[in-house]
Amino acid sequence: MNQFSTLLKIYDGIRPVLDIGILTFLLYKVYQIISQTNAVQIIKSAVIVIIAYAVAVIFQLKTMMWIFSTLAPGLVLVFAIVFQPELRKVFLKLGQGRWFTVGSRAKHTYVDSVLIAAEMLSKQKRGMLVCFVRHTKVDNFLETGTKMNADLSSNLLVTIFGHNTPLHDGACFIKGNKILSAGCFLPVSEQYDIKKTFGTRHRAALGLSEVTDCVILIVSEETGAFSLAYDSKLHYDLTSEQVTRILERQLDITPDQQIIEDTIDEHKTITGKAD
Repeated sequence: MNQFSTLLKIYDGIRPVLDIGILTFLLYKVYQIISQTNAVQIIKSAVIVIIAYAVAVIFQLKTMMWIFSTLAPGLVLVFAIVFQPELRKVFLKLGQGRWFTVGSRAKHTYVDSVLIAAEMLSKQKRGMLVCFVRHTKVDNFLETGTKMNADLSSNLLVTIFGHNTPLHDGACFIKGNKILSAGCFLPVSEQYDIKKTFGTRHRAALGLSEVTDCVILIVSEETGAFSLAYDSKLHYDLTSEQVTRILERQLDITPDQQIIEDTIDEHKTITGKAD
């Protein structure tokens, strides 16, 4: 009995710390999800409604209070309909989250092949759009292109994007050391504050990052600049070192696991007409 009482006293002592720790963790995860989606619009709208209701209660505005009490059930439904895309993204992030994963890393030696091809295409001002598949299923996007299930190589990527083939205008999906599909169509971003200078590739890459957890590498056709889209954000004009570092982090790649699987002659000229 004394031992049980001692345990209760210990628990009473650590309970506030545990309470604050769990609450902090949950708030941090909520902030991460909000920052990676457009859910901030939902919060702004909810705050406006709450402020309006508070004003009605404080000043006893009976007409407004009656309207709020009558429409309250309907407001929930209206929010769900109006903000359906944002809510979908929030729940998608919750489903994707690996909250307690620590130190688990898979071998992704294929990234070097993609970067070699990207540098070649960048020098020749050829556009490129490569989607690295992580956890979200992308079957509906794969079906819009030509399924390949081919072994990944720099030469194959240069062939797809470097020449005027039927596949060069679409996106290429990669998982592991396989090219799953090429020439795929992607959804255009719903964000309204995108720079007008961004072309279709950048908008499509950002659109895919809004509905999946893919990491998308873009090579600009006009400037040859590298960009990465993930978590509903576009990171533009990156160096090859920055691209490598971000991909290592986002795809769980350790430095000792980066083994170049194939090489191509970087001085070889890509023939064919410009896109």
